[in-house]
Amino acid sequence: MINYPLSKFIREKICEVIGRDMIIFVGRSNVGKSTLIYKLTGKNVKRGKRPGVTRKPIEVNWRNRKIIDMPGFGFMSGVPDRVREKIKTEIVHFIEENAEDIDLAILVIDGKSALEIIERWEKRGEIPIDVEFFQFLQELGIPTIVAVNKLDKMKNVGSTINKLIKKFGLNGTWIDYKDVFIPISAKFGTNLDEFKKVIEKRLREPRGQHE
Repeated sequence: MINYPLSKFIREKICEVIGRDMIIFVGRSNVGKSTLIYKLTGKNVKRGKRPGVTRKPIEVNWRNRKIIDMPGFGFMSGVPDRVREKIKTEIVHFIEENAEDIDLAILVIDGKSALEIIERWEKRGEIPIDVEFFQFLQELGIPTIVAVNKLDKMKNVGSTINKLIKKFGLNGTWIDYKDVFIPISAKFGTNLDEFKKVIEKRLREPRGQHE
């Protein structure tokens, strides 16, 4: 397992991470990215209950690919605004500079609270950061899966995902995006077998198939 400060990771390791062999995990702090990577790979990545525990990219190898656990963006308790903005900016720069080398992006969201948070941002006239990142990945042509985590705490899963699809600017319903929006529980391992199958399927597909 490799753990670098973000700026050093981008500056020194970018030349080593070549050939489209990266899967990146992105999302708000405390949505379960690191736990999901652990359940997926069996690699013991740093994770915890406090927002912002993962403050540096963490790289692990899985099936001849590099999985990159990017720092959480958005609110982090005790972290100044300028630091949060710096982290977000560096994540964006890393993705832009490595777009051609990224096989797949996994955007992890909290299925229990995502709709509430998105609607709160919309009421302020702002683009929700989860939606912004999804659209950013789409603009770069990076295949993306939205892992709707904390399934164990969700009610009316189908209805929630249909609403999320609209919030993310897509037309259609969950049946149209079964390979894009995947409800899971990283904590309890619920639906992870299906999640793995979709990852393998999406990795075999040509880019742009789900645009």
